[in-house]
Amino acid sequence: MSLKSEVETLLAQLGVTATPGPMPTRTPITGEALPSLAENSAAEAEAAIQAAHRAYRDWRNVPAPQRGELVRLLGEELRANKAALGRLVSIEVGKVVSEGLGEVQEMIDICDFAVGLSRQLYGYTIASERPSHRMMETWHPIGVIGVISAFNFPVAVWSWNTALALVCGNAVVWKPSEKASLSALAAHALLDRALERFKAAGGHAPEGLSSLLIGGRALGETLVDSPKVALISATGSTRMGREVGPKVAARFGRSL
Repeated sequence: MSLKSEVETLLAQLGVTATPGPMPTRTPITGEALPSLAENSAAEAEAAIQAAHRAYRDWRNVPAPQRGELVRLLGEELRANKAALGRLVSIEVGKVVSEGLGEVQEMIDICDFAVGLSRQLYGYTIASERPSHRMMETWHPIGVIGVISAFNFPVAVWSWNTALALVCGNAVVWKPSEKASLSALAAHALLDRALERFKAAGGHAPEGLSSLLIGGRALGETLVDSPKVALISATGSTRMGREVGPKVAARFGRSL
């Protein structure tokens, strides 16, 4: 079986229906072409950001332990599909299989951590100089989290951000490296499965809570420039960091 045929089988197993298009994908193992993809437009990116902002305003009112249940279901999907997703990562970015599997295990681990965190979003009760008075600290969700991930960790970085963001009441828009779009589609498909199970069990999750943008630098710039994206988590080169940081700071956003 060719690597392209194997990838097509893995994508089907993981629930991915990839839209064919002009954007090429290729495995660095042999240089073989993999399924080509359609790119999202700038208008679609803006629509995803707007939908995420609406979703966050709804999702923040869902109790944190219920938000944690969605992430618990994502962890279950990752466990059930660890072999397939790990192999896909291995083919697309050229990691040895054990490294691909290890990356998925990191996704599972952060889900476990985030589920526990969903029942521990504590705040301090602080003594005041006023008699019979206490001050209480309460943390609030920040809004839309834009995740820009790199080629070398195509799915783990997204999960580190997304599991925590969802538990804390935020929405996520993800722009992966164009060199690892197939792995991103597969990881996001597993979150979609978790969302379906969450809703079927009576959970409330608004549309647009998590979105995936396939394409190049221009889509990342749309996230960086949008005032609706409260925090940008960007993983990449030093050059990219030098460009992203000042742009986000100029609009008083936050960055990781």
